[in-house]
Amino acid sequence: MNPILFTVLSMALIFLILLLIPCAWRVIKGPSVADRVQAIDTITNVFMGIVVLLALTRSSPLLISVAIALAAFSFVGTLALARYVGSGRIF
Repeated sequence: MNPILFTVLSMALIFLILLLIPCAWRVIKGPSVADRVQAIDTITNVFMGIVVLLALTRSSPLLISVAIALAAFSFVGTLALARYVGSGRIF
């Protein structure tokens, strides 16, 4: 891998890891349940970005599959949480 590309990917990875801090803060101190649900969804999206960047830096196609599975579970979990917050039932 090109050293410049590796450096850029590493910097992006560090940036995404740092983005987890304000998201975690919003989960802890969110003024409402909807804010907390949105922060959890944002955290899972950032995790997907981290996994994809790790797949690119390590040249591992298996990690792309992990990111796709995480996206599917995140979508279903967000729908379940939104429905629970909105109507008080999951299914």
